[in-house]
Amino acid sequence: MKKKAIIVSIKGLSLTKKEKFLLSNKAPWGLILFKRNIKSFIQIQSLIKDIKKLTKDKNFPILIDEEGSSVSRLSNIINHNISVNYFGNLYLINKKLCIHLYKKYLDTLCKCLKKIGLNINTIPVLDVLRKKTSSVIGTRSFSNNPNIVKILGQITVNHCHKNKIISVIKHIPGHGCSISDSHYKMPKVNLDYKELNRIDFHPFKYNSALLAMTAHILFKKIDPLNVTTFSKKIISGMIRKKIGFKGILMSDDISMKALKYDLITNAKKSLEAGCNLVLYCAGNINDNIKLLKSVPYIDEFTSKKTSEIYKILR
Repeated sequence: MKKKAIIVSIKGLSLTKKEKFLLSNKAPWGLILFKRNIKSFIQIQSLIKDIKKLTKDKNFPILIDEEGSSVSRLSNIINHNISVNYFGNLYLINKKLCIHLYKKYLDTLCKCLKKIGLNINTIPVLDVLRKKTSSVIGTRSFSNNPNIVKILGQITVNHCHKNKIISVIKHIPGHGCSISDSHYKMPKVNLDYKELNRIDFHPFKYNSALLAMTAHILFKKIDPLNVTTFSKKIISGMIRKKIGFKGILMSDDISMKALKYDLITNAKKSLEAGCNLVLYCAGNINDNIKLLKSVPYIDEFTSKKTSEIYKILR
C-alpha cells in the first residue's frame, strides 16, 4: 500500500475503533508513541503488535523520543536517567573510554526498543549547547563543542543502524542557538550565516542518517519571513546543499506553537517548502483523519529512502 506523507499519533493506551480504521485504511507513513501511550511492558508490546497487524507491515515505522533523562517516553517501564551530556563531558577526559561506553549504552537501549517492538528512535540531538540555549535543549545536547556533537552524533546513527534501529537527527539545522522553546512560541535567531555555519550547522554536515527532523526556528538573517520548516531557502539551500543531508526530512510536530497556522496549512507549507513528511503528535483522531485526507502520498524520493530504511530493519 502506498503511504501518505505523515507520521500520526494516538491518544491512549490502546487503539480506538477509529484509530484502527485509520491505520488499516488510510496508510500513514508511520506512527509516533508518547508516554501517554505507555503503561506497562506487556501493554506496549500488545499495542505495537496490534499496530503492525492492522498495517499488515512487520516493519511499519513506529517512532519514539527515547533520549533519556528529561525526555524518556518509556519512563513508566524503564529507568533511563542518563543524559547524553554525560558522554560529551567524558569525551573531553577520555575519548576512547567515552566511545566504548557510549556504544555499550546504545547497544542496551536498542535492545530494549527492539524487545518492545519499536524501530525508530528520534536520537541524536545534534543541537550545540550555547550560553543562552533554551532549557528545552539543555542536557539533551552532547556538548558546547560542535566537533564533539558531530562525532558522537555520527556514532549514534551508525550504531543504531547496526542494531537495526533507525535514528533521526534533530533539530536540523540547529536549535541550540535559540533561547526560546518552539513548543510554546516561535524562536527567532539573529545570528549571521558565518557563525551559524561554524557552530550550529556543523554537527549535521554530511551525517549519514536516513531521517532528520526540522527545527521550528526563524533564522532572521537567512530567511526573515519563514520558519525553517516553511522555508524553501533553508531546506533547499542550507539543509540539502550546504549541510548535505540526503535522507528523508520530517517536520517537527506541526501542532507546536512556533507554527502560527492551522494544522492543514502547517502541513501544506511544510511539504511545499521541501519536507518529505509531516509529524503530528497531539493524537486527536479527527485531526489525524483531516490531515490524512489533505496530505499527498509520498514521492519517489521518499519511497526510495523508505526502502533503504526497511532494508536495515529486516
